[in-house]
Amino acid sequence: MQKLTKLSERILYLPPYQETDRPILGAVVGSERTLLIDAGNSSNHARQFREELLAIGVKGDWLALTHHHWDHVFGIKEVGLPTISHSMTKQKITEMQNLSWTDSALERRLHEKTVTAFALKAILMEFGNERNIELSLPHLTFETKLTLDLGGISCVIEHVGGDHADDSIILYIPEEKVLFLGDCLYAYISPGPWSYTIEKSLQLVEHLRQFDAEFVFLSHHDAPLNRDEFHYELSLLQKVAMLTKQCDGDEKLISQQLSTHFNRELTEDELETISFFMNGLQMEELN
Repeated sequence: MQKLTKLSERILYLPPYQETDRPILGAVVGSERTLLIDAGNSSNHARQFREELLAIGVKGDWLALTHHHWDHVFGIKEVGLPTISHSMTKQKITEMQNLSWTDSALERRLHEKTVTAFALKAILMEFGNERNIELSLPHLTFETKLTLDLGGISCVIEHVGGDHADDSIILYIPEEKVLFLGDCLYAYISPGPWSYTIEKSLQLVEHLRQFDAEFVFLSHHDAPLNRDEFHYELSLLQKVAMLTKQCDGDEKLISQQLSTHFNRELTEDELETISFFMNGLQMEELN
């Protein structure tokens, strides 16, 4: 069982649990209001976070959703707070309200490639046979950017998009130099193989480089990245995107040039990143 963790007196988080695809849940605690980040993948997940916060005297006032994927929104009813999201997130949740989550419905969507095998397995493990999933709609939506004053601390919320989900937003707390990325740095996961595209990756890296962040949260990483780790991830994504373009998708040549760039053999993660760009090229050709 994951336990509430303090990064500072004003930044709290519940680490992820990979087996049932529970992402990080965050709390930004101001002197007047507290902002919760993501609703969790179930009522149980949301309830655990709420109860652990209440145990130390923290009560949420607002909820922000980083994007619409099930593991970030299925606890929204349980959270029961005024909710902020991108307008596309609200539209996606509206569509999800009409879906069934029975075994047969999930199997059908697996066959249709609108849900991944990993997501189906995680949903079954998280919910068991009781899948009474109720989704409330966000109360406030935005298009580009907004800033919240929580009392002595602020939160800048911006739409960044990316391959993983077009509606992805990030949350930056300048007073703490903390950045919550949600899943925006991850690859596109459904349908088909995981993939990155060149232009979306380059645009995302350019956007994220503007933030002066000492601690960076990715929703399915156990601990926040430090500044150097964050900039390595941005540089890797940018370099592979540029090499994919320059080398016309020649995977062997990309690997050779990236290895030369780092002056060492490539890691498994770096090779995987290259393969995701190859998948992205193949998907673009098919479309």
